[in-house]
Amino acid sequence: MQHKDIWRGLDLLAAHHGLTASALAKRAGLDPTSFNPSKREAADGRPRWPSTESLARVLDAVGAGFDDFAALVEGRRGGSAPLIGFAQAGQDGFFDDAGFPVGAGWEEVRFPGLGAETVYALEISGDSMEPAYRAGDRIIVAPGAEVKPGDRVVAKTVAGEVMAKVLARKNTRLIELASLNPAYPAREFKPSEVAWLARILWASQ
Repeated sequence: MQHKDIWRGLDLLAAHHGLTASALAKRAGLDPTSFNPSKREAADGRPRWPSTESLARVLDAVGAGFDDFAALVEGRRGGSAPLIGFAQAGQDGFFDDAGFPVGAGWEEVRFPGLGAETVYALEISGDSMEPAYRAGDRIIVAPGAEVKPGDRVVAKTVAGEVMAKVLARKNTRLIELASLNPAYPAREFKPSEVAWLARILWASQ
């Protein structure tokens, strides 16, 4: 992000919450003039940047995350996705053969804009993907996205087990799924034993 992007993001964040830049600064406990146009350049024309502390306080004041701020700066639209628990995900009837959720009435969660993919959210359980994902974290999963070795994925086996892993290898004979937590060994499956793989696009922590 460039200097102008950060300041534009702050202006957009204020407008998104029905505030002026001054009112946004005040809500965050900052001097109301902190984000005035006169504060964005020094007297000699050099750019002035808001401090990371100021930005963090502003985001906290309006209940936003840095991903939300980045989405505003980059012109991406946020969205919502159905939230499914790992226990539910392992049951029959919750997904079609391609890994897309079916039915209605799911709890919805917000996420920053990620393009046009059809996505849903899963709530992590267990510790096999620590430190990246911890129990209770929510991940956004895109069943239609291309999956390649090295990607973090959610896999569902034909037997009904659902897991978040790293795709280590995938060929016509073997699918190897690794954990980030070294306490958990890699898992190997025949392709016929895996119902689907879906790439993880984003996580809230």
